[in-house]
Amino acid sequence: MGATLKIIARIHTDFPSKFGIPRQSGLADTHGFIIFEPKFRNPDSIKGIEEYSRLWLLWEFSENKREAWNPMVRPPRLGGNKRVGVFASRSPFRPNPIGLSCVELERVEAETPKGPILYIKGADLMDGTPIYDIKPYLPYVDAYPQAEAGFADRVRDYCLTVEFPEELLKRVPAEKREALRQILAQDPRPSYQEDPERMYGMEYAGFEIRFQVEERRLAVRDVYAKADRQDIVSGV
Repeated sequence: MGATLKIIARIHTDFPSKFGIPRQSGLADTHGFIIFEPKFRNPDSIKGIEEYSRLWLLWEFSENKREAWNPMVRPPRLGGNKRVGVFASRSPFRPNPIGLSCVELERVEAETPKGPILYIKGADLMDGTPIYDIKPYLPYVDAYPQAEAGFADRVRDYCLTVEFPEELLKRVPAEKREALRQILAQDPRPSYQEDPERMYGMEYAGFEIRFQVEERRLAVRDVYAKADRQDIVSGV
């Protein structure tokens, strides 16, 4: 018999779609905030959470559901042509669509019209992602810097050189620019796509970022505001 999981909250970020989301939490200085579902908005439930600098989020790969699962997957960082076991990876296509992220807790608003709100940094979640649980990060038991990290250790330093013309960069709000550069440097493309003529489009913070990649160089070609964007922060 399977357990029934309750959605306790939803996170709001600058990523309206999957493409371009950092591959792991903490790789880019992205910002977001967590709003609890009405049933879980009791301020007592977060009492003391402000004493922690980092949190674990357990969440749902809500856009990656499949009827069946495969025991082998193709990690993007291995070029999409080498298979490893699903439990030896962090692939979103799993028997249970559960994700795990470690985020930085920037501040807490315990009492708002929508209940407690947690403001976080470093999230790798799409806007509106359901959250199943929130737990404190404890460095004395959760951190093992010398642990073996398999193939992920061998490809962790992979990055692109980002060419971002100043006139295009100025179209992005100043507080969003560094995180955007970090995201682009990590190469948002599927690793099996190597066509230097192909134009890619990534949505971020209400903008469409158009770019091309040749070898290890990413060149931003255009930046424009999405006409239908509504500022998620204003809805708090």
